[in-house]
This record gives sequence, structure tokens and C-alpha cells, in this order.
Amino acid sequence: MKVLLTCIFCSWFSLSLFSQVGKINKVKDPFVAIDSVLGQVLKDHVVAGFAVAVVKGNKVIYNKGFGYRDLVNKKPVTPNTLFAIGSSSKAFTASLLGLLRADGKLTFEDRAITLLPTLRFYNDEMNNQIVVRDLMAHRTGLSRYDLSWFLFNSKNRDSLITRVRYMKPSSGLRMQWFYNNFMYLAQGMIVERLSGKTWEQNIQEKFFTPLQMTRSNTNILAFQQDSDVSLPYTLSKDGEIKQIDYYNINGMGPAGSINSSVNDMSNWLKVWLNGGYFNGKEILPENYIKEAASSQMVMDAALPDKHKDVFLSNYGLGWMIGSYRGHYQVEHGGNINGFSANVAFFPADTLGIVVLTNQNVSKVPTVVRNSIADRLLGLEPIDWNGEKKAEIDSSRHVKKEEEKLPVPSTKPSHPLRDYTGSFENSAYGIIQISLKDKNLYSELGYEKVILIHRHYDVFDPRSVDKNGVADTEPSNLLFNFFSDVDGQIQGIGVLLDGSEKPVMFDRKISSVAVKM
Repeated sequence: MKVLLTCIFCSWFSLSLFSQVGKINKVKDPFVAIDSVLGQVLKDHVVAGFAVAVVKGNKVIYNKGFGYRDLVNKKPVTPNTLFAIGSSSKAFTASLLGLLRADGKLTFEDRAITLLPTLRFYNDEMNNQIVVRDLMAHRTGLSRYDLSWFLFNSKNRDSLITRVRYMKPSSGLRMQWFYNNFMYLAQGMIVERLSGKTWEQNIQEKFFTPLQMTRSNTNILAFQQDSDVSLPYTLSKDGEIKQIDYYNINGMGPAGSINSSVNDMSNWLKVWLNGGYFNGKEILPENYIKEAASSQMVMDAALPDKHKDVFLSNYGLGWMIGSYRGHYQVEHGGNINGFSANVAFFPADTLGIVVLTNQNVSKVPTVVRNSIADRLLGLEPIDWNGEKKAEIDSSRHVKKEEEKLPVPSTKPSHPLRDYTGSFENSAYGIIQISLKDKNLYSELGYEKVILIHRHYDVFDPRSVDKNGVADTEPSNLLFNFFSDVDGQIQGIGVLLDGSEKPVMFDRKISSVAVKM
């Protein structure tokens, strides 16, 4: 289902700065090799472009663009180029709650449904026990349910949040960490209810404006129309860079709709490296900074493995916590169609790094972050680029499980018109199927799809381009139509979000007038 720019830091300043922190940084000029390393990353990972900025204390000591924001037209990435930062937005949303707590509007131990009456969970135990901190630390027991918002998107937040009550938990409360974007939607809605302003207005007023993040926005149209915006790309199975469409997160904005540049994000990092202050003004309370950057929930055992000095995997409040080669690391990634991001800081070292790229689900942000961190922390550099490239190359050569082929000589059990209609699942949304020119069509997310018959009553929904041409690659989703005892089509089973059993979408019966 886009070269290189000159570095804007002064070499004399850089040498002076690092001579003052010689105890941490043993390398006299750590940036000598960085440009060549990052240039190699651009090549080896077949990425159109990326941008990076490094903050030390309250100073930006490095920022640069690599590659292109528009590959076809050879428009270069700059430190001001806009990228979607995806889930790196979560720290912003959680911080709004930190501000509300400072104002006495809530506590993190308040029941979530008390603050947001439109929010209800699967059972009374969850309703009675889930508090705000549980939403912030992903410890409600609810797994991702991402396809609920990704494939069945809506700009109506009230409509989206009502789906939560139908989401069955995968574990008990606070027993296991599960990432769930709906819990950040809920936080954004709590902010809206208590402040009387939209989440977008709060982000602008509390962060973008005071932090002079003049390039940043939360609006997909403003993003697309910007004069220095990156196009979204993915890497095809053949290893070719392919442009894809922007994705409008719409109502799920609080979970990841911020668009920004590395220059703007540098100011955000300064807040976290300086006890909540920016240019002498308090942006966030210092006690919240410490709390958000400390462990609230264990994500995974994350024992030392290949690299014995990289371990620990916990979650704070909108941040992930780890131990990186003897240094306390706080970071969060972000992925949304055509873009990947990583925002990280090392509190004890007053060092921050932000990497934004225009490659879908990319290893580049982690590779670049680690490569820079090694040199600035005075560590013996690990060939992170070579390691990740080798992993990717190896995965491409691993023998794939034999593809299950369609059963030949089968046909649908009903005329195609019998498969049309509305099919609904309360935790996800509605699949609307129509018949046109002897083909079945539907929509998934923002994509129009054609249902290609596979075998029996199983259809393969494939994307259709603006010229009406269907994708030649099979999709990962198959629609399996079910009939009742009378042989009438009554539902569709679809494997979603890694489920072992099909998620059922039941036919919606149209209301008709009854003659008395």
C-alpha cells in the first residue's frame, strides 16, 4: 500500500567550544570526518536527502542538508527544508499536558475519562483505573490498532476517539508496554477541552511562537505549499527511489502531524538541554523536563547484545529512554508516508541531535545520529552505516517464504453486485464497496483501490493511480467475504495490525420504509 550545503558553524568557534569540553570530547575537531561519513550514508542507503542539526548546550554547532528534497528537479535539502516529523511530535503533545499540570488544570493521576468524557475503554476496569500518565507512557494494555486511523481516517476527533471503546486490550493495565497512537489523540483532546483552543493553536502558541520555530506547522496544505518543502519518497523492491503521496493525518494530529526543519527543531532541543528554558524564558517547567525524560514504563528487556554498551529500552513521557555506550540517551523516532525522523538528546552531555529524511521507514536517522554521537562523545566510532547497510543487503538476499499462489480455476460464489455495500467494524471504520464497469472498488486511507479476484470469495485490494491503472504488486491485505447460512454475503474478514484472526467487518443493513 531530494547537494551539499556549506556548514554554518564557525570552525574557530567549534575548536574553542570543544577545547572547553575536552573531558567529554577527546577529538579535537569531530566534524572533520562527519561530512564524508554522512555523504556515504546518503549513497549507501539510496536516500533522496536528509538534514541534520547538532546542539551543544544552547548553541547550534552543526547543521547541514544532504541530497535533494526534490530528486527530479535537483532541489537541494537545506537546514530549513520542511519534513514531516511523525511521532517525534509526541513530546510536544505530552508537554502541553505538562503545562496544564503546572497551571493546576490537571494531574497525571487524574482518570482519563473524567478529563475526556468522550473517551471510553473496553471495560469498566479500564475506565476506572486508566489515568493520564498511562496514556502518556503507553501502558494502557492496548496494542497499536494503527490501521484503524491509517486506513479509516477522519478529520473528526470525536469520531476517531469513540473507536477506543471497541479496542480489546492485549494485556492488563501497566503490565506490558504497547505503543498506541490513539492515546496521544486522547491527550490532544484533553488539551483542547481544558484550554478551549485546538491542539494546533496550543502547539503554535506554547511552542512554535516562543521558540521562534517560524518554519514549522501542523497543516498538510501549508506543508505541501511551502517553498522549501521535501517531497515524500520510498525505496521500491528494486532499490529505486520512488515518489509517493503526502499523507494527511487529519484528526490524529496530536499523535504526529508536526512538520518542521532541523533548524527549528534545534530550538526545541535547546529547551530540553537547558532545564526548560529558551533564550532566558521558561518554556516548560524544569520538574516536567526531568520527569518526561525519565523512565515511566519498561518497553523491552533490551539486554546488551552485539554492542555490549548499548542497552535499556524504557519509555518516559513522549520520549524513549536508553543507555548509549555509557551515556544516558533520550530520543524519539517518527515515521509517516515518505518521511522518517529522529530527535535525540544526551542530558548529562548537554548534546542534542535531530535528523530528518524523506525516505519511508528509513534507518538513516538512527545511523546518522549514532555516527555523530560517537564522535562528539569522544567514543571510538562504530561503523553504524556499514552495519545497517549489511543488514539491509542481507535481508534482500534471504530466501523468502514461498508465496502462496491463488487457487486456480475458481470464481466468486456470487454476482459482483452482491459484494457491494457498507461493511463496518466499530474499532476500525467502514469499508464501502461499489461496482463500476464490471469491477469492484473501495477506498483505503486516501487511496482508491480495485478489488482483484484472487480465488473463491477472496479479493486483493490494489491501489489505482490517477489513470485508473492498478498496482501490479499484490497487497498485504486480502478481503475474505463471508456468507450466512442462506448464502448471502454478510461480512468481510481482513488480517489487520498483525492479528492472527481476521478482523470482521459486518454488512450494514440499509434502513427501509416498512409498510403497515
